[in-house]
Amino acid sequence: MTELEFVLNSGVRLAAHAYGNPEHPPVILSHGGGQTRHSWGETAEALAAKSWYAVSYDHRGHGDSSWSEDGDYHIERFVEDQRELATRFAGKPVLVGASMGGIAAMLVEGEASEEIFHSIILVDIVPRMDQAGAIDIIRFMGTRLEEGFATLEEAADIIAEYTGRPRRKDVSGLNKNLRLDEDGRYRWHWDPNFVLQRDSFNKLSNPDRVAEAVQQITLPMLLVRGQMSNLVTEELAQDFLKMVPHAQYVDVADAHHMVAGDRNDVFSKAILDFLADTSSN
Repeated sequence: MTELEFVLNSGVRLAAHAYGNPEHPPVILSHGGGQTRHSWGETAEALAAKSWYAVSYDHRGHGDSSWSEDGDYHIERFVEDQRELATRFAGKPVLVGASMGGIAAMLVEGEASEEIFHSIILVDIVPRMDQAGAIDIIRFMGTRLEEGFATLEEAADIIAEYTGRPRRKDVSGLNKNLRLDEDGRYRWHWDPNFVLQRDSFNKLSNPDRVAEAVQQITLPMLLVRGQMSNLVTEELAQDFLKMVPHAQYVDVADAHHMVAGDRNDVFSKAILDFLADTSSN
């Protein structure tokens, strides 16, 4: 794994990790809101092992990437960033987008005058989402937003309660998702404005716009859903497949919205199988 930094025309700096040989076909891994590039570590390694060049990046306002100077995190900002990032590779990249990263991908490709990506893999995201589930996610992202946490253990307890996963004994990995501020408290590794400026989930998702855009996409697509997702129900997944009848679909058992974190083995196999089927196109 190597450290990369992409400086965009807007001046925003995107921190990234690269796995594999840069001469191999590229795969961009675009995380969801409130996550970081570290969400993709195991999957990126699996891609590199199969001769893909996997690049996972932090969205603006997340992880080690720079924040928007004006505090604006409208979906258009993430679309612009992702579109420009895609042009930094010699060939058309595969785009793996979770949640917000997937929303951006549908808009980047669906509103472009020519193909930007080789193919798109959507991770537990469709144009129209369950609103109760979306509100639940936003509520969690606002947890301890200002006061933070006294210890990593305290943060780990809250994360385990929300995700339903067993709390890890070794919590040192949370250093990648939390920042230690000068007052000695840990806070989420994203700009608070990302949550505070939004009065509704629609400001980020814009479902009508995304639904119109995705129906223009003709390149290979795969939807990977967490069977226990609170954001994408089976009914909403089937609605998506009606919009994009050529898309493939994998439903991952025992996985919530964070599919890659809940069942990384099944998730990685699903995308590698899809890429093996479409890599010759």
